[in-house]
Amino acid sequence: MSPTRVKCPEKLDQETGRVLFDQVCGRKVAPADFELDLSGTESMDSFGGAWVLRIAECVRGRGKSAVCVGAAGDVAAFMDMLEPGMNNPAEDVRVDTVLFEQFGGQAIAFFKEFREFLGLCVDAIYWTLVAPLEGRGFRFGAFVEELYEMGVRAVQIVCLMNFLLGLIIAMLSAKQVEAFGLTIFVANLVVIAFARELAAVMTATVVSARTGAAIAAEIATMQVQEEIDALRGMGISVVQYLVAPKLLAMVVALPCLTVLGMFSGVFGGALWGIGVLGFQPSIWYEQTLGSTYMGDIGQGLLKSVFFAIAIALIGCHNGFRVTGGSRGVGRMTTRAVVMDIFTLICIDIVFASIFYYVLD
Repeated sequence: MSPTRVKCPEKLDQETGRVLFDQVCGRKVAPADFELDLSGTESMDSFGGAWVLRIAECVRGRGKSAVCVGAAGDVAAFMDMLEPGMNNPAEDVRVDTVLFEQFGGQAIAFFKEFREFLGLCVDAIYWTLVAPLEGRGFRFGAFVEELYEMGVRAVQIVCLMNFLLGLIIAMLSAKQVEAFGLTIFVANLVVIAFARELAAVMTATVVSARTGAAIAAEIATMQVQEEIDALRGMGISVVQYLVAPKLLAMVVALPCLTVLGMFSGVFGGALWGIGVLGFQPSIWYEQTLGSTYMGDIGQGLLKSVFFAIAIALIGCHNGFRVTGGSRGVGRMTTRAVVMDIFTLICIDIVFASIFYYVLD
């Protein structure tokens, strides 16, 4: 069957292109291939060219082809540029990979990223601890700003979350021991739990969702806007300029926030014990103070230091790895928070194992 020839208008623009598209693609079944006759077309703008490409795509989707004939002058020159889009696109050759190939590829990508992360850790430790002692400088002003942002501005949310958690722990535990007449030992449970575990973990989780995400988003935005490349072009160490102040500020701020979290959680439990369970404040205070040991507090503070290092470095690491513009910034910010929380749990498991099997 010979191709169906369709006469194109004298001026092919947005309006006439839509009419031509309806004329060709409005048919439910394409009877044959199409020829778009451009012999009478004297002018064509970009909208007209876009409609020609849409016609070709529509006809191609029905298993037919559409070609343009008879073009002359400027229209012919325009069609020369559109010709590649008129042809069938090259089909991607998909190669199915076996399970071991997929596993190997993921393993290679993991170890490559892990090597980059270790390099960042070494550089961060050097520029934070060693370089200032060698007189290579440290951005103390940036450290103070980061300390205010990470520590002072996070006090309210950290105290509130730990206070509510202390209230919940006291509420639930009191119900369990009430039948045995051991309600006063809720004070012991609350102070030990917050000193050893809950204050450090809850505070680190809040900070990772708040500050860890902010670190990743800030560095990722600088990476997308090529500010990181500009710093390297000026001979400035990116780790010294960006990572070291954030790392040191996080190491200082998170243990302080953890201490506030301990007080807030214990206060929440005391509020329930005194206000609902009916204990005298002096009795609850003595029971709480008698169960408070520096070893438990030191365990929680030691965890918080390692939590701080992990949150800062993971946020910076994901920020430097961003690709894909603004969408990549959001993706890496989310990835940083997920990695933070997973790493916090892993660190906590290590400490729990050490204190359970080795020190206790």
